Amino acid sequence: MRTLNLGILAHVDAGKTSLTERLLYAAGVIDEVGSVDAGSTRTDSLALERQRGITIKSAVVAFTVGSGPDVTAVNLIDTPGHPDFIAEVERVLTVLDGAVLVVSAVEGVQAQTRVLMRTLRRLRIPTLIFVNKLDRGGADLDAVVDQLAIRLTPRIVPLGTAERQGTKEAAFRPFAAGDDGFGARLVDVLADGDDALLADYVEDPDGVSHRRLLRALARQTRRADVHPVFAGSAITGAGVDELTTGIVRLLPSTPEPDGDAAGPPSGTVFKVERGPAGEKIAYVRMAAGTLRTRDRLAAGKVTALSVFGGGDGGGARPRAEVTAGRIAKVWGLTGVRIGDPIGEQGRTTTEHHFAPPTLETVVVPRRARDRGALHAALAQLAEQDPLIDLRQDDLRQEVSVSLYGEVQKEVLQATLATEYGLDVGFRESTTICVERVVGTGEAVELIKQDGNPFLAGVGLRVEPAGDREGVTFEPAIELGSLPPAFLRAIEETVRETLRQGLHGWDVPDCRVTLTRSQYWPRQSHAHATFDKSMSSTAGDFRLLTPLVLMTALRRAGTLVHEPIHRFELELPADCLGQVLPALARLRAVPGTPAPTASGYVLAGDLPAAHAHELQQQLPALTRGEGVLETRFDRYEPVAGPPPERPRTDHDPLHRDEYLLHVVRRV
Repeated sequence: MRTLNLGILAHVDAGKTSLTERLLYAAGVIDEVGSVDAGSTRTDSLALERQRGITIKSAVVAFTVGSGPDVTAVNLIDTPGHPDFIAEVERVLTVLDGAVLVVSAVEGVQAQTRVLMRTLRRLRIPTLIFVNKLDRGGADLDAVVDQLAIRLTPRIVPLGTAERQGTKEAAFRPFAAGDDGFGARLVDVLADGDDALLADYVEDPDGVSHRRLLRALARQTRRADVHPVFAGSAITGAGVDELTTGIVRLLPSTPEPDGDAAGPPSGTVFKVERGPAGEKIAYVRMAAGTLRTRDRLAAGKVTALSVFGGGDGGGARPRAEVTAGRIAKVWGLTGVRIGDPIGEQGRTTTEHHFAPPTLETVVVPRRARDRGALHAALAQLAEQDPLIDLRQDDLRQEVSVSLYGEVQKEVLQATLATEYGLDVGFRESTTICVERVVGTGEAVELIKQDGNPFLAGVGLRVEPAGDREGVTFEPAIELGSLPPAFLRAIEETVRETLRQGLHGWDVPDCRVTLTRSQYWPRQSHAHATFDKSMSSTAGDFRLLTPLVLMTALRRAGTLVHEPIHRFELELPADCLGQVLPALARLRAVPGTPAPTASGYVLAGDLPAAHAHELQQQLPALTRGEGVLETRFDRYEPVAGPPPERPRTDHDPLHRDEYLLHVVRRV
């Protein structure tokens, strides 16, 4: 039996969850198709998802297609469509064999559709496109196919046509070998990736069989070179059988493991949730080897396994082991986090495929006595969504979280209320900036010199690094001249300290070099004057390093950068005069308006701080006809005085105050 891990992705309300229900129903997993509006779908299990009619957390369900030796076990992963929950989609991408991108036949290609397709193509994930809602009034498959080619990729292959669209009897009729022009259209797309096919077709068009074209289509689809297009209705079931056949025949799957099953386990954790008793449950996609109960891993000992694939109701069933290609729920890994590797050959998924959150807010408990419980609850939620990026301010007794948007804030508030019994409010969301190092700076402090009260000597040099290079730490001292525990303490403190630069913002990209080190070794127990207080400790290095690093950073200098979004705005021609001044007030920099059949398209740059404001103003500016798409593009230096972010620690930039609050411990 082969295994296919399949993601369903879409812009919100395109019908992604309804399609998941229909696929489960067609496979015989469920007896009745659930309704998003009624809150009865299989994958939207959270009460909040049922109330709001949107997917918030990814969910895994399983079904099988085919029979006998040709059976394929499909692990289907339903993902959120709202852009505020794009982090949940990002985690799913790390485990997919293929994807179905759902597009509405009425609304067509939308902002999130473009974001998702760009990422799927960049990651080379084989993707089918399903144009949904053929039964809805206003459905127009031909127009949507044109949009797909223009706004997503020209490398699409429509595999059928719509009949009676816009009615309950809407259907998808697949093209057959004899359909006029179908073979030529296939060759037009496929020949770009197959020189032999092109040469044979030019020499003898009739000699290239339909079967050969279909084999080439499957081969190029599995390489993510082309994207077949299906259509239908998740509500009525039209076109779903054809899509199911395409999923099995056109997307890559993992065969049943043979001898490799005995090898060491290798996999990736893509989701973490809490069970009824508060226990951690890790969702793992196995890449190689076999993971068994009682196996010991870095994050803990495996106490139980449930494996997706053929289980009752599409769920996971208890098993003693899980092999390559399968997805399992794993209990016992108390130290696990999303993105962690499983086994020695596993690979940590630290790369972000989508834009980082650009907003943050302070979470305020309504009752002061709930502060401790609030921090514990948010820490648990951060395990399930690392991009929440919990930020504890011990000085002001406040905690803040990162956000993609205001809807995420509402969901977080409801989650804290329903799951933890905490009533919270939020401060106004603010934009998350970063600091970039602009020069080179050095600083040194040695033992018993220049007022250094710690039994440690440290010299550091700070330099700029390339965009997205991260923080690198390199010792440039003689090998073995500093005990490993002290070296580790310096590096860990450097990374932690750089989360707050000269203006309080994260310093994400720089090189830090350890240029000097000094310590007092522990005296022998046989020495008559043995005194532990006269020996260096790791704590000495942890307390001194922030002073040295921030001095070096001040000498290097930093510039505060704000996030900039790239926007594209479609608007009626007579609204241009109103929109341009509004964009100027929001510090947007639009390009030259491009005329269209119905108006103009404006593209340009917009500070992320004003993206939500523009979205709110747009209906009034364009009579509700404007369509706005924004996406994070880059960081740029802030014009004018740099915004300051309150520090959450004892400020090492103010030496005397810092030394008043930190105490050397033996």
